[in-house]
Amino acid sequence: MTSFRPIVAVLAGFVFQTASAEPMSYTIDSTHTLPRFEYSHMGFSVQSSRFNKASGTITIDRSAKTGSADIVIDARSIDTGVPMLNANIQGRDLLDVINHPNITFKSSGFAFRGDELASVSGELSIKGVTRPVELTVQSFVCKPHPRLGVEACGAVATTTIKRTDFGVSAFIPLVSDDLRLVIPVEAIRR
Repeated sequence: MTSFRPIVAVLAGFVFQTASAEPMSYTIDSTHTLPRFEYSHMGFSVQSSRFNKASGTITIDRSAKTGSADIVIDARSIDTGVPMLNANIQGRDLLDVINHPNITFKSSGFAFRGDELASVSGELSIKGVTRPVELTVQSFVCKPHPRLGVEACGAVATTTIKRTDFGVSAFIPLVSDDLRLVIPVEAIRR
């Protein structure tokens, strides 16, 4: 039985490498994709809050070095750890989640450095305003998922935006205009 395992591992690796030479589509794993944002609070500290619900799809063609990403963040799922702050951020002065329940990102291009995904450019929409952004990609990896038995990809994408560019200007300068967005992504092959 133990001599059979190395053969299975080699075959699995061959199938994985062969399959990765064509476009592959993945579904965002919402339990491990929890986008967050960081901002300066009155110059005292950098605060970090997250969204608990995100969904979407990613397609990657590693041999052609192309891809696409469509991500939807449920703005109503804001989680600061403080219910009153959650309500403030959801309110009309900030995200206005009644009229704009989702934050979206739709890619326009993938850039690779060698075989590694380096950045993703696209359109970010917050509170009904859409602006171009570039996400810097770190820790990009695709490999067989150890529990699910299918290929999965993961990465951390970051960018810094000015919230005033998206019509979210309340409480400046007490709360910084600059927001650092951090999107840890895990996605499972469909």
